[in-house]
Amino acid sequence: MRYALIMAGGAGSRLWPLSRRQRPKQWLRLFGGKSLLRQSFERAAAILPVEAIHVITSDTLVDLTAEELPELPRENLIGEPMGRDTVNAIGLGAAVLVERDPDATMAVFTGDHVITPIDRFAHAVRSAFDSIGEHPEALVTFGIRPTSPHTGYGYIARGERLRERVFRVHEFAEKPNIAVATKYVSSGLYYWNSGMFAWRADAILAQLKKHLPHSHDALRELGRCWNTPQRAEKLRLLYPTLMKISVDFAIMERADDVLVVEMDCNWVDVGAWTALESLMDSDPLGNVAVCKHAITLGSRGNILVSEDDHLIATIGVDDLVIVHSPDATLICTKRDAQGIKELVDKLRKDFEGRFL
Repeated sequence: MRYALIMAGGAGSRLWPLSRRQRPKQWLRLFGGKSLLRQSFERAAAILPVEAIHVITSDTLVDLTAEELPELPRENLIGEPMGRDTVNAIGLGAAVLVERDPDATMAVFTGDHVITPIDRFAHAVRSAFDSIGEHPEALVTFGIRPTSPHTGYGYIARGERLRERVFRVHEFAEKPNIAVATKYVSSGLYYWNSGMFAWRADAILAQLKKHLPHSHDALRELGRCWNTPQRAEKLRLLYPTLMKISVDFAIMERADDVLVVEMDCNWVDVGAWTALESLMDSDPLGNVAVCKHAITLGSRGNILVSEDDHLIATIGVDDLVIVHSPDATLICTKRDAQGIKELVDKLRKDFEGRFL
């Protein structure tokens, strides 16, 4: 049977001060009144029955997830006791699924992307599932055709064509500088790395055993005891021992049989406040206001954000990010927006987590 696993465990620190530990960015309702997590769920539900959709998140956010996605069976919510990066989140999801269905094929989606239109997204996912039927040991990733030489994304180079929009992966490339990114885009052979995947659960577990055997053994043990009283104790003992590493570094860049499916969609990774410029309409001076009340005079290219009735007003300022929350306000230049993560680290040290 086919399944979906939505990863919703990221802290989203670059979207502080709205993204917080108890309500990370996946739950923010900044985009058409729906959270990013809700949008991800609805995309998956366009392809699969609700009972086949699973979410993996922090165990402290399981209840919040249940409130956001009341349609999901409670047993489809998988809680991690701590973050151990994507390879272990995916591995735990696969270990739980394979115990329930040894023939499980799973697609892995992110909970913090905006992807439209849904029909083209669904077509790419179904093409990946069909390709796995033909290549059951293959690992499939989804590539986004780049619209600009973006230096904040990894890239995937396609190789041999297997079917329409399905290719073998020639190489993975890390985040490039602008000159290299421009070369990638002009070649027409490179995709943005979307961080979404599909494979048989037993295939990804086999690769985990090959490349990260300790994680494989621990996660398989957790999968076997997931529905038993021993789960909590096993999580407490085993999860801290797992190496914190991404699935790309641990497996995808080292595996032999990797395919890429072109996802012909509008795709935005909401990794920083500047991503809103790709998602929202602007006024004639390029200001993007994601709030109920905003007024600008002689101001250009600003991003203004608030979830409540707070008014944000600017006079004569350009290219700023201004984000209001009930207990904190962020003001920075757009060019410095990636530094918010460093700011959050300083807040953790100076304020002992009070504003996080």
